[in-house]
Amino acid sequence: MYTVIGVRFKTAGKIYYFDPGPLTLRRGDHVIVETARGIEYGEVVVGNKSVAEEDVVLPLKQVIRVADTKDAETVAENRRRAKAAMQVFRDKVASHQLEMKLVDAEYTFDRNKLIFYFTAEGRVDFRELVRDLASVFRVRIELRQIGVRDEAKILGGIGPCGRLLCCSTWMGEFDPVSIRMAKDQSLSLNPTKISGLCGRLMCCLKFENDTYQDQGVASSH
Repeated sequence: MYTVIGVRFKTAGKIYYFDPGPLTLRRGDHVIVETARGIEYGEVVVGNKSVAEEDVVLPLKQVIRVADTKDAETVAENRRRAKAAMQVFRDKVASHQLEMKLVDAEYTFDRNKLIFYFTAEGRVDFRELVRDLASVFRVRIELRQIGVRDEAKILGGIGPCGRLLCCSTWMGEFDPVSIRMAKDQSLSLNPTKISGLCGRLMCCLKFENDTYQDQGVASSH
């Protein structure tokens, strides 16, 4: 058995597991950890718990330390800088005449990398843009092309149901959704009725699908 904690780095983001070491951490605590992107600041969403070896991906990285108010101030400053960087990005995209729509930008906690998230119709050759941005910001630049579902998750909004989007408030990951799910639930197959803000099939079609399938199996016997 291994003792782990679950950490999120974004609201409704994916949960990643770390070794808490000698620390006892609870939901709502903030920690500094090492990730594939570098040193990051995250929120504990699953406190210390024991799990079987087959339920974790080894090796687990150990929590570096509990975050303090100075770390929270660093995160706030990083967000301010990233927001300012977005206008520079838009100006550079225009000067390079690239067909890209900027969605978001973020610095890693240690400010070693600046990541821009964008959408585009197809593939974009942004090598010159990256070099240009690196000369301005003097950090590693990463451009990450995302899909329309990820764009909705980042930007948020109100769904057809009148509630905040599930993907931007609590869903950690996207599950596959199919038109078959709408058929099984006897819903209208009009795309405007079963599509979310992103233009794709609504994620909530998945939520009750197992219940409808179970009822269908039961009624067929």
